[in-house]
Amino acid sequence: MARGLEHGETPAPRDRIWTVPNALSVIRLVLVPVFLVLLLVLHANAWAVAVLMFSGVSDWADGKIARLFANQSSRLGALLDPAVDRIYMIVTPVAMALAGAVPWWIVATLLGRDLVLATTLPLLRSRGLTALPVTYIGKAATFALMSGLPLVLLGQGSGQDTAQWTRVVLAIGWGFLIWGMAMYLWSGVLYLLQVGMVARRMPRVSSRTSVP
Repeated sequence: MARGLEHGETPAPRDRIWTVPNALSVIRLVLVPVFLVLLLVLHANAWAVAVLMFSGVSDWADGKIARLFANQSSRLGALLDPAVDRIYMIVTPVAMALAGAVPWWIVATLLGRDLVLATTLPLLRSRGLTALPVTYIGKAATFALMSGLPLVLLGQGSGQDTAQWTRVVLAIGWGFLIWGMAMYLWSGVLYLLQVGMVARRMPRVSSRTSVP
């Protein structure tokens, strides 16, 4: 049994819960239904874009804070941040496809990639792993996608007075989106290669062995 904390002793960094990055991740998670209501119920595209932009900036901020300050990193944050990223990567394109802002083949491509990677989880668990570390190209892909999708949504304007700037925003958004999808697929290939290395080099662990 773990011993209790002595007077004046603080939790080990990896066991912290109340950190700024974790708070930002929770806020991002709470904003998911807010985004859905704004986009699909109220049809307030500008506010929905604002939510996505805030989520993207806070995603960058929580990672930056966790890397700069040792007392802000935690085991919970290492799990929560990518989990919230994955939720946004699923919810955002699906909601936008329902709103008619992007075609469904984009949703199928993004979700198909994630489904393929999900099939590797049993193999990783058999080696005592819960997941592989997030790569820089994977984070860059997420950033590009979460930048491109809001811009594409913002570019869904109408009317003569907004036609010019919406076309520019839409073009920039599609540029980010296409580049992000390419990196997202490539990061998936790299992940599968890493899984192959794990399968070849790491022995299976007993079912009674605790997973770190």
